[in-house]
Amino acid sequence: MKAQTVARVLLGTAMVGAGVLHLTTQRQEFQAQVPDWFPVDEDLTVIGSGVVEIGLGAAFAALPRHRRTIGALLAAFFVAIFPGNIAQYLEGTDAFGLDTDRARFVRLLFQPVLVLWALWAGGLLGRRGRHEKSPELATEEVEVGE
Repeated sequence: MKAQTVARVLLGTAMVGAGVLHLTTQRQEFQAQVPDWFPVDEDLTVIGSGVVEIGLGAAFAALPRHRRTIGALLAAFFVAIFPGNIAQYLEGTDAFGLDTDRARFVRLLFQPVLVLWALWAGGLLGRRGRHEKSPELATEEVEVGE
């Protein structure tokens, strides 16, 4: 199994787990991370983001033919929630053990790693090997005589 596949399945599984936590035992912790200025109710935001995380994570892990599209959507999701991470740092909000400015700052540095992870595991970054073809291209190639 190649590294990108392992990374894709691992990230997808982690996203499903995080999404489930949004909807269950860690719901209040996630609510604490929703910035005061965000125009949607905290609980609705947490439920919605949890459902999105479960959907994207499950699709990323289970649908390798669509890994590029889902990887791009997952990266976009990580970018979309980044302002909430910035607000947590600027407002000094404690959640998930992030109870110091340093811990909240380190969390900010991890977000770009998630974006790159989604893009790389989705096959959107890095060089393609000579024998690796994207599923989209592979379905378009038809030999004469078939």
